[in-house]
Amino acid sequence: MSTHDMVVNNPVALGEQAPDFTLDSTQGPVTLSDLVSRAPKGVVVYFYPKAATPGCTKEACDFRDSLNTFASAGYLVVGVSPDGIPALERFAQNEGLNFPLASDPDKAVMERWGAWGEKKNYGRVVTGTIRSTFVVDPAGVVVLVQRGVKATGHVARLRRDLGIDSQ
Repeated sequence: MSTHDMVVNNPVALGEQAPDFTLDSTQGPVTLSDLVSRAPKGVVVYFYPKAATPGCTKEACDFRDSLNTFASAGYLVVGVSPDGIPALERFAQNEGLNFPLASDPDKAVMERWGAWGEKKNYGRVVTGTIRSTFVVDPAGVVVLVQRGVKATGHVARLRRDLGIDSQ
């Protein structure tokens, strides 16, 4: 049994229309449909537990360091967590994050996407953020789903899975 097994009820699934959302972010209000309309290949939506924690910092900095590569390949990136805007703004400033970090304090978007719920963490069942990444294509369809990912190495695997490094 994995230390990060999870239970998700009616999560967003591969091949379905991505549920739209509008959230406050470090770059003003962000709406998925607006991002999708501006992304030639798609939008990477990643959900993470808490700003400025070691794993989330590693993942965010990996996205920061790869942002030009994602952009050159036609992808935009947005991170979503339950943190409030002040915490996200500090995180973005301290780490030089160059993409929007969106705040979902009531966890409604996270729940709808299957990124909030019960998960097993080191043998205990807890409720929390299920570190997850989705890619939404220009038609608004979910074309990649990765749930329960590990922060370290995740961005490199995502780049590989999207074929970005072979372009």
